[in-house]
Amino acid sequence: MKMFILSLSNLSLPLLLPPPSSSSSSSLQLQRRRRRAFSVQSSSFSSCSNPKVIVTRERGKNGKLINALAKHGINCLELPLIQHKQLPELFRLSSVLSETTFDWIIITSPEAGLVFLEAWKAAGTPNVKVAVVGGGTASIFEEVSDSSKQFLDVAFTPSKATGKVLASELPKHGDRKCRVLYPASAKASNEIEEGLSKRGFEVTRLNTYTTVSVNHVDKMVFEQALAAPVVAVASPSALRAWVNLIPESQRWDNSVACIGETTALAAKRLGLRNVYYPRNPGLEGWVESILEALRVYDQFQKV
Repeated sequence: MKMFILSLSNLSLPLLLPPPSSSSSSSLQLQRRRRRAFSVQSSSFSSCSNPKVIVTRERGKNGKLINALAKHGINCLELPLIQHKQLPELFRLSSVLSETTFDWIIITSPEAGLVFLEAWKAAGTPNVKVAVVGGGTASIFEEVSDSSKQFLDVAFTPSKATGKVLASELPKHGDRKCRVLYPASAKASNEIEEGLSKRGFEVTRLNTYTTVSVNHVDKMVFEQALAAPVVAVASPSALRAWVNLIPESQRWDNSVACIGETTALAAKRLGLRNVYYPRNPGLEGWVESILEALRVYDQFQKV
């Protein structure tokens, strides 16, 4: 698994992006000043002693990563930083699937996949052909029952797990108009529909959900999180939530392990210094990125 490291450490590790400039540091400070009204208070977040890794997905969706890291003897601390909120266009999705035939359904995240599957079942499991951005998103469809799989064909994954590459590589048959349905997060960029439209696809985008920060975190859990060597994040929204929680008076320069390149670039823009990510988003690569971050941390501790 090829790994990429964005780091300002003194180790001879490959730097794929230039070190944060003064403007990057200002960006981190600005994000903190603009922080949402988080409250740090008692809650039921799970904790463990001396955690090595902080997992930050929505509650109930960190289990696979926690279990994968446990196989390597790594303790995790669950600190959900985001939650998903349904949007009005979600309630149109099942009727659109029932009434319109599409050449492709494009799914670019596990959450978008879960939302789509619920609507697809409500629509009566019509025949659909799905394009996914990467292996992590594709794994969501493995849980479809055998009786329904005959109606759902996960038929395309791009050579690189980004929306831009997906838009440039999605197969188009002949000169006829190819219709695409793109159910997505409201926070997803426009690069997919713009890229496909330039190639002559007709794209229907439905913003079915959005991602918002949690309203509060447990004070003791957050203090443990600040001391942990690695924070694992799966989206730019989680990154922003983490940065917003860090006190302005505190210097935090531990590592961030991102699920993929898009999130890693967001971390760089936020002024974070030690950023790890795999070439292709997904659980396996994410775990390897976390392990690499911990190896670097252990080397520093020995110095």
